Amino acid sequence: MIENIRFAKEHEWIVIKEGIAIMGISDFAQRQLGDIVSIELPKVGSIFRHMQSIAIIDSVKASSDVYCAMSGEVIEVNEELLEHPEWINQSPYELGWIVKLKPSNMEEFNNLMTNEQYNKFIGEIE
Repeated sequence: MIENIRFAKEHEWIVIKEGIAIMGISDFAQRQLGDIVSIELPKVGSIFRHMQSIAIIDSVKASSDVYCAMSGEVIEVNEELLEHPEWINQSPYELGWIVKLKPSNMEEFNNLMTNEQYNKFIGEIE
């Protein structure tokens, strides 16, 4: 598992590398969605608040919002997902990352669940 990964209750994951927050959806979330067929990405330079909808994922089952796990400014989006949305299914923590943010409140990261806490949380759902 990825070191220092954190999770939101809405199933987004986030990792901080060199002050940048990399975000996507968890393996649990992509399994619940089924085959992902498209994604709507935010614009670079957009500013999002914690838990504001940042992207929309369309799967064969449903259309789902992706929520911003930390407040910040979008500095990069994974445009490869527009051509390869299935990467979210195949590699949610590597190829399937969705956005990179310049965080505005690092305290929000500390309030997210650790991997251990998240596994317990999803264990209660399943």
